[in-house]
Amino acid sequence: MRMRKRHNLVPRMERCADKLISDPDKMINCWRNLMPGCTSLWLELGCGKGRFTADLAASEPETLLIALERVPDAMIIAMERVKNAGLDNVRFIDADAKLLPEFFGQAEVDRIFINFCDPWPKSRDAKLRLTAPSFLRRYSDILPVGGEIHFKTDNAPLFDWSAERFKEENWEIRELTHDLHANGLVGIMTDYEAKFYADGLKINRLVAVKTANTPGKAAGPLPRLKNASLTDARGYLESTAAFERRKKQE
Repeated sequence: MRMRKRHNLVPRMERCADKLISDPDKMINCWRNLMPGCTSLWLELGCGKGRFTADLAASEPETLLIALERVPDAMIIAMERVKNAGLDNVRFIDADAKLLPEFFGQAEVDRIFINFCDPWPKSRDAKLRLTAPSFLRRYSDILPVGGEIHFKTDNAPLFDWSAERFKEENWEIRELTHDLHANGLVGIMTDYEAKFYADGLKINRLVAVKTANTPGKAAGPLPRLKNASLTDARGYLESTAAFERRKKQE
């Protein structure tokens, strides 16, 4: 669904200019200078309207959070959320995730969040998924051994496909679940997640940990992605069918 065009986008962006890093390539290995004394540097890919961004930053005041978003009409809402909340530990980047190694140094980032990314359901587009091997190797380059990727999605086919890619690329999988909120709300939600939860959809989540054997971008040829189509672009039909079955049993 196309993002609705925001009114007065330019002046609104100007009012939040202190939250935007316009030249992230000049920040490589220097991000922590933005917040001397910060204990961790975390990166969120695709922050959208920023509900997760603002709530996470508020809960972790000693962590510097960098939020990447390619859609300015969504990012301005996130920036205003952060600014209105008086949060000083968040900065935003308007860029493509393919460029991350140009923005962050080796092992500079402690944790990466990927929440409800585009599934790119067709096999020919699988390389564009944020959990494709080419992206995983970029993440490996900027994370230390023991660094984490926290991945959430409502799309069960994307989740299962991604879990396999993490395993093939020698990430250690922890905390894997196909129904994160089965026993009540867990963790901080995104705007999408709150809507899906209200609709009774299951949320999939895992934590992938970089190991000493996790390859980086220079490791050699990438594996070929064969038969990589997803049977359901949103994972919606599978989730709603399971929800209706549960309701009938109550």
